[in-house]
Amino acid sequence: MSAPHEDVVLAIDLGSGGPKVGYVTVDGQVLWWEYHRGDTIGGAAEQDPNEWWDVIIGHAQDGLREAQLDPNRVVGISVTGQWSSTVPVDETGHPVSDCLMWCDTHGATRAQKRFGGPVVGYNPAVLATWLRRSGGVPKPTGADPISHMLHLSNDRPDIAGKSRWFLEPVDQLTMRFTGVASASPMSMTGAWLTDNRDLSRIEYDPVLVERAGIDPSKLPPLIPSGSVVGTILSEVARTIGIPESVKVITGAPDLQNAAVASGCVEPLQAHMGMGTSAWVSCPVTFKKTNVITQIASVPGIGDGNYLIANNQDNAGRALEWYRQAVCPDMSYRDLEAEAASSPAGANSVIFTPWLNGERSPVDDRYARGGFHNLSLDAARADMTRAVLEGVAMNMKWLLQSAERFAGAKFDTIRLLGGCAQIDLWCQILADVCDRRLERIEQPLVAGLRGAAIYFGLVEGSISRADVHGLIPIDTVFRPNPDHRAIYDRMFAHFPGLHSRNKRMFQALNN
Repeated sequence: MSAPHEDVVLAIDLGSGGPKVGYVTVDGQVLWWEYHRGDTIGGAAEQDPNEWWDVIIGHAQDGLREAQLDPNRVVGISVTGQWSSTVPVDETGHPVSDCLMWCDTHGATRAQKRFGGPVVGYNPAVLATWLRRSGGVPKPTGADPISHMLHLSNDRPDIAGKSRWFLEPVDQLTMRFTGVASASPMSMTGAWLTDNRDLSRIEYDPVLVERAGIDPSKLPPLIPSGSVVGTILSEVARTIGIPESVKVITGAPDLQNAAVASGCVEPLQAHMGMGTSAWVSCPVTFKKTNVITQIASVPGIGDGNYLIANNQDNAGRALEWYRQAVCPDMSYRDLEAEAASSPAGANSVIFTPWLNGERSPVDDRYARGGFHNLSLDAARADMTRAVLEGVAMNMKWLLQSAERFAGAKFDTIRLLGGCAQIDLWCQILADVCDRRLERIEQPLVAGLRGAAIYFGLVEGSISRADVHGLIPIDTVFRPNPDHRAIYDRMFAHFPGLHSRNKRMFQALNN
């Protein structure tokens, strides 16, 4: 490994499970990092932004001391993390209530009235207007920023009245660092309020804002993705112990940041994110939307390309649920070993991971998970392996749709996220998807590495052509041909488990 670059970035990755904080060189070498698991409120649909901030500041202080890092090497701050969430803030960027996360559906009733209809769940006029301009549509089922804003403005006037801005989490954190309210085309992706037809001049679309019923005065000023928001506030710099000259760039949602973190920044270079949730993505040169599979191309990292966007609600969360519900005394390494004792195909037990509904390649908030084809001969090891295989089959279902959307087969896919730490799961993904997977080194801190490299891209110390080669690969997982027939037979039944049970899901969970 080459010597670390002199310039260091304070990188923050605000995942759904809590913030990671690290000091990373602009060429991606992680010098120090720490993770704090956050508390959720209201069925994992709300979080306290003040807790995020306290943890981030504390870890930033700890990192300087523990890494024995010269503070003068720190030149920038870069934030990535969850998106399609909403933090109502005052004029200083301090939260006036909890963050409504991407899974919060309090605004579903209002969203249904405004956007719902008979065409794949949408009002046809809404579909035509939004798809032409933005490329995506607010969800009639809720669980997006438009629904959050409608809920706060109409049902929580006590909160809305104290709110100066409605911000995405990454933008709320950059405002706490700089005092400057801002958003970017990247961070506003989930709101679908920008005209995305020309990537060189993306602005809020007044027609979409008006038809969404959103108060435009509460939308933060839009600046280009990959801009410098400002320098760090003096009091924050002094608290952490870093120079007051430190620059803060626009926050990047984890979708766009993962493209950098995986090194997949050129068209059709594919990556697979396997964390709490999951997705598969690559840069593309075109704007397109598939409403049925819930896949769209959205503004990328500010380089003139779009990025394929999709999401599956449960990947690592499915294994976490299984561990807590079935075997809470076992570690994840114990679960991996137990799953390995069951053969490929888990003795024909199938698990569907739709524990909180699903988004892609089917949008169904009523869907629920389950074990299928259990018999008296089934062992717990079969169920454990079936969880890993079920998430992999769900990903294959999405991968098929994503490749059709891109118009290309992704022969090699780079893999990142917390789930990628489990070797067996990576091999199962390669076998089920029948694709060569390159696991990046230290996949759990990929977000921090990507945030730091993105700062280097913004400041010009890193070129886009260099990014692919900056990402270290620790293991390549190739499909095992001995498992091909088994997994093809299992997957042939997987999508039908949703279609055949869809009516039941709606009846039981509406």
